[in-house]
Amino acid sequence: MGKTNSQVDIKKILVANRGEIAVRIMRSCREMGIETVAVYSDADRSSLHVRYANEAYHIGPSASSESYLRMDKILEVARISGADAIHPGYGFLSENSTFARKCNEAGIIFIGPSPESIEAMGDKISARKRMIAAGVPVVPGTTEKIVDEKEAVKVILGIGLPVMIKASAGGGGKGMRLVRREEDIRGAIRGAKSEAKTAFGDDSLYIEKYIESPHHIEFQVLADRYGDAVHLFERECSVQRRHQKVVEETPSPIMTPEVREKMGACAVAATKAANYEGAGTIEFIVDDQLNFYFLEMNTRLQVEHPITERVVGVDLVREQIRVAEGHPLPFRQKDLKMNGHSMECRIYAEDTDNNFMPNPGKITHITEPMGLGVRCDGYIHEGYTIPIYYDPMISKLIIWGRTRVEVIDRMRRALHEYKISGVKTSIKYLVKIMETPDFRNGTYNTHFIEKNEEFLKSKYKCDTHCEDISLIAAFMEHSTRLKQAKAVIPNDRVVGIKGWKHRGRRAGMQRM
Repeated sequence: MGKTNSQVDIKKILVANRGEIAVRIMRSCREMGIETVAVYSDADRSSLHVRYANEAYHIGPSASSESYLRMDKILEVARISGADAIHPGYGFLSENSTFARKCNEAGIIFIGPSPESIEAMGDKISARKRMIAAGVPVVPGTTEKIVDEKEAVKVILGIGLPVMIKASAGGGGKGMRLVRREEDIRGAIRGAKSEAKTAFGDDSLYIEKYIESPHHIEFQVLADRYGDAVHLFERECSVQRRHQKVVEETPSPIMTPEVREKMGACAVAATKAANYEGAGTIEFIVDDQLNFYFLEMNTRLQVEHPITERVVGVDLVREQIRVAEGHPLPFRQKDLKMNGHSMECRIYAEDTDNNFMPNPGKITHITEPMGLGVRCDGYIHEGYTIPIYYDPMISKLIIWGRTRVEVIDRMRRALHEYKISGVKTSIKYLVKIMETPDFRNGTYNTHFIEKNEEFLKSKYKCDTHCEDISLIAAFMEHSTRLKQAKAVIPNDRVVGIKGWKHRGRRAGMQRM
């Protein structure tokens, strides 16, 4: 197919983000022959995304409000560097319609949906109305924003408890309260309004019926500017703590082919109703009888997108870029198939024994797992100091296998191999999740962590400790041998690990 007048060739992309997602985007760009531009704050001077990019520009102090959220600075870097396009990743400015509009006004391609689509689906009330018009089932609830407390109380009593109070402009669990008892209604309303105002600058709410024993299932979608849209099947995201996802997998262990087909069709209908372009996610809430309801649309790339890539065989970042260049989708729904099973664990620098408090600090050692079906998306390295200013997620461990059982066993093995020293991480907590009966048999929902809290906080099995002890013992033995070598070999002939690497490189260059 020849190039149309609406197609362009993107030569250089500014990645308006940091950490693992910035590196992940740059990898696809490098494969496509596209140059990349990194932006970084004071805290991220030595971050991997800065080293990986073709160019890197400092944009301000460590606080995100003075760096990664400064539209003017990012657009100025795009102008100076000659970037054709900006990829926002997720978080920060990824779902900011004002930023998308400013990019367009500056003649820079925003790799994502239109500002109008972001606004339509970012507002929960607007999104609900569109879904109802498109025939997509929604949870019973309000269709107008609520600001007045008395009105909110009246609506809640009319719907009937339990209900979920949510910020109309919100997401990520902020401005959200579950109410089961009438005496808790007013406190929950005030708490939700205050949190929503702080997080989003908008304290308006919407209220919906709470689904008992819910499953959080989302469908990955892709759409081009010519009206074509497809889904790339579902992801099960019900292992959550404080409304934040911890483990995701695809396919969902509760899904049937019939329900998958219905939900997929609704996801595509929702995408078209939003006049959407690019990669996005339609989130559903599903009850034990597999009745499903639209929850929200994320108008960006998701953290857990790699498991879809692994099972479907599609590079989602590559497709985002091609859609932004004006290319039509290269496949139809019938062309997309699922192959095997995939799962992602989010690795956080946090103290799981101390209420999951973030645990920033300097990385003194890291050994990433390897082997068949193992992928690590991260950005830390030995000597790197994890800053206190950003989300404590430091990497994602993605596993593929032929079956779900194979994936769980492989994930458990990979987590045992994953060694990070210098800071506390959630790795051993994730091992416990893999060992929990409810998770292994696939009978879990969004109450999983709450239900299994005692088991998840119990002592870890001996083999985990033994591996840690073995690692320490091996390091001590290595140090002892180096000391012995220094005692019998003149100093000018001692070759440590770093010296061995350098000499090996020189020798290799001489042989070429």
